[in-house]
Amino acid sequence: MITSTHNSKIQLVRGLLGRSKERGEAGAFVAEGVRLVEEALAAEWPFRFVLAGESLSKHGRALVTTLQARGMEVEIIANNLVKSVSETETSQGILAVLEASRLPVPPSLSFALILDQIRDPGNMGTLLRTAAAAGVQAVFLPPETAEAFAPKVVRAGMGAHFRLPIHALTWDEIRAHIGGLQIHLADIDGAISYWQADFRSPLALIVGGEAEGASQPARELATSTVTIPMPGDTESLNAAAAGAILMFEVVRQRTRK
Repeated sequence: MITSTHNSKIQLVRGLLGRSKERGEAGAFVAEGVRLVEEALAAEWPFRFVLAGESLSKHGRALVTTLQARGMEVEIIANNLVKSVSETETSQGILAVLEASRLPVPPSLSFALILDQIRDPGNMGTLLRTAAAAGVQAVFLPPETAEAFAPKVVRAGMGAHFRLPIHALTWDEIRAHIGGLQIHLADIDGAISYWQADFRSPLALIVGGEAEGASQPARELATSTVTIPMPGDTESLNAAAAGAILMFEVVRQRTRK
């Protein structure tokens, strides 16, 4: 049992939870909570190790048994250490340190998402979760966008990270992946409403940041701009809400009779 805050695994987890640089140098990130650890296990994501508190729930203890049966390294930590390695108000007492690997981008894309300057981790995680639900094949994160594997983003993504190719790239690298696609940029002053747009052809959607909207490189890349009509008295939609509306309009158009 680990009882000291000076233990190397405890120190690593603290670093991974707190600093992007640490995650980059270690090539790892943290998934906290029973559901996220289960999602990683189901996806056969590469584990480094698991930390579990002494007072786990019945569900948590069953998960530890499964992890051990699969050959995962599980370390029990003293209850007084659980809060020190948790990002949540009420920890479920289990977390996994996972390899920061990326799922490959499919060779032929028909539905991609570009999250441009999305900096709020809650919005980022929600957009990733929605993208996974809508069948997006790959998500591209250009410069000045939140880190996908930060703890709050992973938590808000609810397992999307283990099912969805998510790649932080330069604009030139993104352009190489989406050549031949229609590029629709969500914009409050878009040329057409989203229900007038044709989303049946292979496409990429660009959703811009919460405060400043899309960057100039995103605007130069776009082949069309679409808007979400808002007859109510409000200035704009939350980025996650706007992205959800557009992604599921793609689903609607592609599945309607």
